[in-house]
Amino acid sequence: MEKNGVDLDVVIVGGGIVGAATLYKLQSRFPDKKILLIEKEDVLSDHQTGHNSGVIHSGIYYVPGSKKAITCAQGRKELVAFAKEHGIKHDVCGKVVVAMEEEELPRLEKIYQRGVANGIEDLRKISAEEIKAIEPFCTGIAGLWVGCTGIIDFRGATNKMAELALGINPASRVHRGEEVLGSETSGMVSTVRTARGEYRAKCVIFCAGLQSDRMARADGVPVKEQIVGFRGDYYELTAKGKHKVKNLIYPVPDPRFPFLGVHFTRMTDGSVECGPNAVFTFKREGYGKTDFSLRDTWDALTYGGTWKLFFKNMSYGIDEYRRAFSKKLFLKTLRRLIPSLEMDDIAPGRAGVRAMLLGTDGEMVDDFRIERKGRHIHVLNAPSPAATACLAIADHIVDMAVAEGVLG
Repeated sequence: MEKNGVDLDVVIVGGGIVGAATLYKLQSRFPDKKILLIEKEDVLSDHQTGHNSGVIHSGIYYVPGSKKAITCAQGRKELVAFAKEHGIKHDVCGKVVVAMEEEELPRLEKIYQRGVANGIEDLRKISAEEIKAIEPFCTGIAGLWVGCTGIIDFRGATNKMAELALGINPASRVHRGEEVLGSETSGMVSTVRTARGEYRAKCVIFCAGLQSDRMARADGVPVKEQIVGFRGDYYELTAKGKHKVKNLIYPVPDPRFPFLGVHFTRMTDGSVECGPNAVFTFKREGYGKTDFSLRDTWDALTYGGTWKLFFKNMSYGIDEYRRAFSKKLFLKTLRRLIPSLEMDDIAPGRAGVRAMLLGTDGEMVDDFRIERKGRHIHVLNAPSPAATACLAIADHIVDMAVAEGVLG
């Protein structure tokens, strides 16, 4: 396909799992449409998708009736069916959510009631003895068994979705290693500019993840909130410690903080990760503890919402930073769930960055947000469980495009 002056039906910006799922769903529903997906990295799913914990989320935590709750439950079932059909590594192994102190029991009950309201299957309360039967090295006073939770290779799923879409229409394309610089609209045609050329399309869908707010503002979308990145560092259980975790172990999350807390996850390759913490990152796409971007840091620290978040969570943030640079403190947190862990049971692992849409009041925008501007659709907020819900999110995007007549 020519790079310059070619008419396309749709351009998708961003090759994470939401972008790939949108390509797959669009092409499946409209086999004759020519679609181009543009990803700035040399491979797909190289940021949030490829750096997350690989968990198929059940949907127990989300407010009943919210977009997260609805699309997570729908998307999870469809994702598991997709993985089975196309040979994607996965395992619906279940997880335990563990209360370690009496004060956590009301929160555990609230999570259970949310799960019931959201129609989560294979969910039940378990005793301290049952926790031990499922995870022999884990200690808690009560818990939940969530049997429909699992693990998956999200990178593999992303690549398979793109592959299947291109198999439907060979005229469609996926361009890797090509960064989108901007877009303009004139009448019924949008022009997407990259370092390599220009592409004309009837519709543009932005699935830009960590850059979603910038893409939206450049397109004239009045976004008051701002993406603020939080890096999550993981440790990995060594050969000596790996037998202490069978599948997935989660704590009861503290509602004062916007993250689920440090947990244990068996990955599809058999390794076991523990983490993540959550610390402000000075680079949106930086995975090292000292990575720095002047632009990202300036944008975040000149935004009032960032400082309101800091002040609301000062002690929590300080503790997270201390853990980021102290293996001893990280181990102390892990020992709340598995007391027998020792220093040589864990080794530093990888890191990921979450794109959190932060309001001017310092509160995280909790639910998914997708908005339209003319013939453009912007996925503005798609934090966890977006990877689990990707196929359901993609259906919503396609339905929106059809209902608004932006496909042409």
